[in-house]
Amino acid sequence: MVPSVEAGRGGGHLARCIALVRDLRALGREAFLFLGPAVSAARETLAPLLAELEPPWILREAGAGPWHFIVLDRFRTPVPEYRFWASLAFLVGIDEGGPCRDSFDFLIDLLPGPPGRSAPNLFDPRLLPLPDTRHGSNLAGNMGASAGPLRVLISFGAEDAAGLGRDCAAALCPPGGPGGFHITLVDPRAGNSNGNPAGSSGASPEGFTRLRSIPGLAGRLAEYDLLITHFGLGAFEALRAGTPALLVSPGPYHERLARAAGFFSAGIRKRGVRRLRTLLLRPAPLEALRRRCDALARRYGLDSPRLPDFAELLAAFEPAGRPCPGCGEAAGGAVLARFPGRTFRRCSSCGMVYMGRTNAPPVEYVREYFFDFYRKQYGKTYIEDFPQLMDMGRKRLSRIRALRRGTSAAGPGKLLDIGCAYGPFLKAAAQEGFSVCGIDPAEDAVRYVRETLGLSAFRGFFPPPEEPFSPASFSVITLWYVIEHIKNLGPALDEAGKLLEKGGILAFSTPSCSGISAGASFRRFLEKSPEDHWTIWNPRIARTVLKRRGFVLKKTVSTGHHPERFPLLGRLARGGADPQKGLCYRFLFLLSRIFRLGDTFEAYAVKR
Repeated sequence: MVPSVEAGRGGGHLARCIALVRDLRALGREAFLFLGPAVSAARETLAPLLAELEPPWILREAGAGPWHFIVLDRFRTPVPEYRFWASLAFLVGIDEGGPCRDSFDFLIDLLPGPPGRSAPNLFDPRLLPLPDTRHGSNLAGNMGASAGPLRVLISFGAEDAAGLGRDCAAALCPPGGPGGFHITLVDPRAGNSNGNPAGSSGASPEGFTRLRSIPGLAGRLAEYDLLITHFGLGAFEALRAGTPALLVSPGPYHERLARAAGFFSAGIRKRGVRRLRTLLLRPAPLEALRRRCDALARRYGLDSPRLPDFAELLAAFEPAGRPCPGCGEAAGGAVLARFPGRTFRRCSSCGMVYMGRTNAPPVEYVREYFFDFYRKQYGKTYIEDFPQLMDMGRKRLSRIRALRRGTSAAGPGKLLDIGCAYGPFLKAAAQEGFSVCGIDPAEDAVRYVRETLGLSAFRGFFPPPEEPFSPASFSVITLWYVIEHIKNLGPALDEAGKLLEKGGILAFSTPSCSGISAGASFRRFLEKSPEDHWTIWNPRIARTVLKRRGFVLKKTVSTGHHPERFPLLGRLARGGADPQKGLCYRFLFLLSRIFRLGDTFEAYAVKR
């Protein structure tokens, strides 16, 4: 955890990271707080917070790790600092607003950002360290003159560098006359820290209670009728507690944030302070403020009985998908899209589009994958589709034979089908004279290939942990809609190259990011990409990646043509009793084939 501890940033970032380190350790994760060698832990505002952590948990030097992931709660991370941390591990940014925001592997926004800021992977104010329970607001019963003074808490964070708290308290308690409010000011520069609750003795000569801090303040917000603060954690704590929040902004940036999030702000600095007293002496604005804050609590889900736990979310992270699986380049390519749990990048070196994840995909390659999942996608089970899959395999084998005729190889040769499933391609290849072998992680599928088809097959992933095959022992290696499922792509391609004889053929099929679906909406295409597709290819990417691994791409075939997915005209291709016989459908189908706009493609490469 790397917090912002610079002067003027308050203690919120540090307090959040300290709480997360403590809670992560309670959940069994090794978590540390990084302060850096130049940061003084003796600063008055930080020392009480740091006292909550054991000294071994605080790091002055980051070292090389290895770290599973690094969390930056830095407000605005400078570019050199980002590059340093990015060279070490998967980077998670919290409420990041700096120039490197769009480069993080995963972004979590707990507070709403300014308009126009790029969307995070996850936005959830419920992950803030909020009070456990929500109480009903007391404001409505304290607006009349007979209800007594309004109990107002004023708190502008651990530093209040702008001095807004004192200015607001002075405005509500003018010299020489009663203010009509019972004011409690949390002032980090006050001389005591007795933590008296609202209504206790200890009023200062200024006419209000002035405290350095209130222990457990978030849990005691319901003791007050109103909180005056700026945009930040305190405002959301008040929403959770059911205490209306009225904001005064220290500057234009906080003002934009407050208004974008839906809070009511009296204004910036002196202007906001001047408006306070007018607003608080009129019942109608106060009632409107209460309704507005109640609506905000519902909007952000802060009225829920139980909130999700941030530490539990982080404790479950086991990031994967970094660096680029195509060439091994460290993460640094452009982020194309973010979704909950995953981020898509384009490698700046080889052009590969690849996915990074905070957790393993929720997919298991078992019997249900080929039956229930397959039926949902294609309307039939894998076994029911077996004849059509064999026909498709024969077309692929004709292309493989044509390539082999251009080499010195004689005869069909030996073929390895990676991800062979229930073996339709293996059976087609065996019928054409190939000596075949399959490998697949699904036990039921491997048993079917062995016992029903009588062909050789192994259970496992590729590359296998042991080496059951000899180098240069295969003439052909195929991966039909499998290569995108391989997380460690580089070692897999290297192993395939080792197992292929000189001039051997590597053939695969995979979804294409240059097809009509991606062309119509690239973000929607990525969003619908299956959870276990680590890489997304097109023929150009295939040529570059394969060349780096010792292959020459000889042929690509555009497949998966879908006229109904064309923008605008696609809806016309879906009409009629038999859309595929319609003129529009046939025209768009021809267009798709001519311009190679299929949503999938096949690649055939030769080992150099």
